[in-house]
Amino acid sequence: MMRYEKASVALLSILLVSALTVAPALAVNQAQAKEQGVQTNQPQTKADPDPAKATEQAPEKFRVKLDTTKGPVVIEVNRAWSPKGADRFYNLVKLGFYTDIAFFRVIDGFMAQFGIHGNPQVSAKWRDAKIADDPVKQSNLRGFVSYAMAGPNTRTTQLFINYADRNSQLDRSGFSPFGKVVEGIENIDNLYSGYGEGAPSGKGPNQGLVQTQGNAYLRKSFPHLDYIKSATIVE
Repeated sequence: MMRYEKASVALLSILLVSALTVAPALAVNQAQAKEQGVQTNQPQTKADPDPAKATEQAPEKFRVKLDTTKGPVVIEVNRAWSPKGADRFYNLVKLGFYTDIAFFRVIDGFMAQFGIHGNPQVSAKWRDAKIADDPVKQSNLRGFVSYAMAGPNTRTTQLFINYADRNSQLDRSGFSPFGKVVEGIENIDNLYSGYGEGAPSGKGPNQGLVQTQGNAYLRKSFPHLDYIKSATIVE
């Protein structure tokens, strides 16, 4: 069943941008982590993706299978829609970035956001690995996938999947879809959304703390979140 909620997409668009401006709070969040007893010096994950290796050009079309805690999801990517975005996604998947990655911001009727790495050391490597914007050639309709961003030319690793056709209002803000969910949209619909908007606007995860504490923070404070267990290129 498709999710709806009485909320302004224009307001949510602003939140989608502003929620990603976490850099000024990182030092404060490190101190908070110590106070809360969350371990931040986590060991490196088996996949330790390096931005310097994310240089391959993606095929014109390819599919990626997400193995999520709600079931499989397949995203079909069309490079012509958003070439730089498609290339980055292709490299992130090949490098194993999307392994044990939380859907940390799921808002009914709006979108499901993911893409902060569970290991803070890996997140730190990618925080400044920004790519230039692509022109918006497709619309942010239900099932389409775009990058979250904090302003022009700030796309890195965070993505969102649109829940509703009314998200086409995001097009004018520069969110450029590069792919679409072609299988398993019902599993995206069923992602846990009980935490709502992230802090400080809501009771959900604080993105600054996700960046500095990773999955240790999420699993301790938000145990019901769903995750991408792995992502693989299937064709």
